[in-house]
Amino acid sequence: MNTPPSGRQFELSRGEQRAVVVEVGGGIREYAVAGRPVLEPYPLEQMCDGAHGSPLIPWPNRIAEGHYSFAGREHQLALSEPAKNNAIHGLLRWRPWSELEHGAERVVLGARLLPTAGYPFALEVSVAYELDEEGLSVTTSARNIGEGECPFGAGQHPYVSPGGGPVDECVFQLDAATRLVNDERHQVPVGREPVAGTDYDFRSPRRIGELQIDDAFTDLARDASGRSRARLACPDGATVELWVDQQYPFFEVYSGDGLAPDRRRTGLGLEPMTCAPNAFRSGDGLLRLAPEQPLSMRWGVRLRG
Repeated sequence: MNTPPSGRQFELSRGEQRAVVVEVGGGIREYAVAGRPVLEPYPLEQMCDGAHGSPLIPWPNRIAEGHYSFAGREHQLALSEPAKNNAIHGLLRWRPWSELEHGAERVVLGARLLPTAGYPFALEVSVAYELDEEGLSVTTSARNIGEGECPFGAGQHPYVSPGGGPVDECVFQLDAATRLVNDERHQVPVGREPVAGTDYDFRSPRRIGELQIDDAFTDLARDASGRSRARLACPDGATVELWVDQQYPFFEVYSGDGLAPDRRRTGLGLEPMTCAPNAFRSGDGLLRLAPEQPLSMRWGVRLRG
């Protein structure tokens, strides 16, 4: 093979940990410990499917009809999810990112987002991936390099791996008190409901079973360090734990039912998000970055066995 569809491959290793970060989209293609996938990978010879491991910038999830207003002006984005008439997952998923730093245990990739149709703003972005004693940690940084305020949201799209087989037999825990309720047309939030007494209450560990999930959760419980955690206990006895810092008040949970048949429900999407889906329209969690204002946020994942 000459150049893989995901471009250059940046390999990281530390002890039994191994990760591969890619040029196209600046995402993580695989992360494993002692050969056991922690994040569900995609093959080297294939394009990234289902946004596996991709940073989602300058917005995560969907914008209904790709249309929003900001600072008194109307903007229309390309409909990158035409079946639902939405713009989805930002503008950097298919662009090449540049290597800013690369060592044995750490790589930093960067991208510049210059004014474009539907988003006439400018950002400088980097994502640092590092293997440490806790596992994999990911730091996303952004800076407004334009002349005025810009709307901003960020997320990432890792799928935690059950270690083989579907997620159905896994036991999931997410201490989130509220689920955002979606409409049917655009699959964006139209309200909120407490998870108590519903099929979406994972505050205590519960088997996923056949439940189909593609929902955002918020009101996250946090520890003394400000981190919130989601855990997937798997049939092989391992538990995958994914944590987010306080810059991420939302988790999107996706059971992968919309993927190709051989990829369906083989990983659980646990997506840290700084804002709710459709935030460019609703304002729910939307950030307004002033000129030269920097922002950074962190998440990480580890295998406990």
